[in-house]
Amino acid sequence: MTDPSTALAIAMFSELLTADQLIRNRLSRVLPKGMEISHFSVLNHLARASDERTPAQLAKSFHVTRGAMTNTLNKLEWAGYVHIRPDWDDARRKMVAISPAGRQARDAALAAISPMIIELVGELGDEKVRAVLPILRELRTRLED
Repeated sequence: MTDPSTALAIAMFSELLTADQLIRNRLSRVLPKGMEISHFSVLNHLARASDERTPAQLAKSFHVTRGAMTNTLNKLEWAGYVHIRPDWDDARRKMVAISPAGRQARDAALAAISPMIIELVGELGDEKVRAVLPILRELRTRLED
């Protein structure tokens, strides 16, 4: 028989994993054709950043391998959404910046997903969302350590 604390922990992670899967499914359906969640995430990150990032920095930010990030960046570069250049100080490194086309693609993706997100938050209510955000942030920071 499982003790109550273990059952509570399992229930919480089960809910989080299921919610993650459902959110990803919904996002995938409304993102512009050909755009994956990973593409949108990187474009959104770069659009909000004030300067260029290295692929290694991006991989660390997204908790993925450098190979996985390189794959995503290659697809974004092929689509014209990012510019990848050598680091002028260290030719072994590369620097990544969002392109004007990438900003437009990110904005189009935001416009496509915003109604779904706004509807979901509206159904839950601002008060519940404000209450759960600190808990989710704390959980994320504990998992990052």
